[in-house]
Amino acid sequence: MNVSTKQLRSSDFPALVIKVLEECGLQAPWLELELTETALMANLDEAAIAIETLRNAGIRISIDDFGTGYSSLGYLRRFSFTSLKMDRSFVADLTANAKSLAVAQGLISLAHNLQLKVTAEGVETQEQLDVLRQYGCDQFQGFLASRPVRAEAFRELLERRSVSSLTQDGPPSYAAAVD
Repeated sequence: MNVSTKQLRSSDFPALVIKVLEECGLQAPWLELELTETALMANLDEAAIAIETLRNAGIRISIDDFGTGYSSLGYLRRFSFTSLKMDRSFVADLTANAKSLAVAQGLISLAHNLQLKVTAEGVETQEQLDVLRQYGCDQFQGFLASRPVRAEAFRELLERRSVSSLTQDGPPSYAAAVD
């Protein structure tokens, strides 16, 4: 679930998320919140408190579109993320641009050294997936997994794929596992 800057700045946001999970009977690890660097920058101290509260409740937190905009490696050290989503701009020319390949490889290695899962965004070809697999990327999103589908077709898509093919461990993810 994407989190807006406004939501993250709200002091009651973590409590509201936890309350909704309890009301729905959904276990916290089944929810992953995606935050952009822009949302974090709005107020770093408030964001740190909110993220820590959510993580202590067992909710997964991902930094989205990492590597673009105001990217700061300090965010990876300061906040207790569970995963990093590599921006599609590094994936698009992964097989044709040595610098993009080096950045992707470096981000995957860095994230893994910080015990973070890595999701590559915008994977469209088998060749891109093969390269990402070679460097240990955990998951991918993009047209190679599926084109956008209507809500009613999404259920069919999930039924055709086993949960184990969607994630390596833990609750299902709607990004596809690389291996």
